[in-house]
Amino acid sequence: MRIIKPSTLVEWAGHHADAAPSLLRWFEIASKAQWKSLSDVRRDFPNADMVRVGSLKPVIVFNIAGNKFRLIAAIHFNKGRLFLLDILSHADYSKDIWKNRL
Repeated sequence: MRIIKPSTLVEWAGHHADAAPSLLRWFEIASKAQWKSLSDVRRDFPNADMVRVGSLKPVIVFNIAGNKFRLIAAIHFNKGRLFLLDILSHADYSKDIWKNRL
């Protein structure tokens, strides 16, 4: 997958140091992947989920750092592109407020 704006991961890792190793590992896997569907994503990340947000568009949510964080991405399977949208603590993710921003 082509990760759009990978520098975002570096920024996130700077803000969430305990997530940094997991973010790096996630990037290593995702950038080499050739996902064509959610099923393909789940081969690499079994707990990944598709969620519809306020715009009714689907995003993929990944558990990061032992489920302490959630990485939210939009994946365009047909173009092989992955857009990094947000990283949230588990508590902030659970509030569902983020869905209205996307």
